[in-house]
Amino acid sequence: MIEVKDLYFSRNDGDKKHNILNQLDLFIPAAQHLALLGDSGSGKTTFLHILAGLLQADRGSVSINNKELSQLNETELALYRRKIGLIFQHYQLLDCLTVKQNILFQHKLNYPTQAASDFEHLVNELGLQNKLGALPEQLSGGEQQRVGIARALINNPRIIFADEPTGNLDRKRSHQVVKLLTELCSERKINLVMVTHSNQLTDYFDHVKILRDGCFD
Repeated sequence: MIEVKDLYFSRNDGDKKHNILNQLDLFIPAAQHLALLGDSGSGKTTFLHILAGLLQADRGSVSINNKELSQLNETELALYRRKIGLIFQHYQLLDCLTVKQNILFQHKLNYPTQAASDFEHLVNELGLQNKLGALPEQLSGGEQQRVGIARALINNPRIIFADEPTGNLDRKRSHQVVKLLTELCSERKINLVMVTHSNQLTDYFDHVKILRDGCFD
């Protein structure tokens, strides 16, 4: 469950203050999915980073599964970040690691003595079972993003934040990736918040919000 109340965020540029987010309110029930639309510079990624605990709002409340992020200390915030999944536009795969190693990399950092119980099932669902020994340069863009999805899901998070995950894909692959991502999150009862610029992908989501000049339409 994600609940945001009266959220503001600004940045200082010299002696000027620029408002990025203004009085945002949002509620997403557990296991449901939100597509966040908006033009470049509308504040979408900033908002996503606040939800992920990577940025702190100027004021307002961000509650994730009944945890108020502003009340967490640095250690607690780090633990929170370990328990969410992040998917990026540019994949963020390590070129020197195989597909299997990339998927398991963060899991091994977080849980060095614990096996990833969902690994085989997950790679089969994502169609990666025959690519585990390949390096990222040997994969298509769609395949690389499926590796990114597997990496985000491998720790069994309750929430996934995805920042323009189809930005480097063509229309067909974009639909394939988002359909697969939303199905996997539904199957696992995971909240999903995805930033996108494409209205065509919103049919896969329970909720759609449009950010314009830092405000929800």
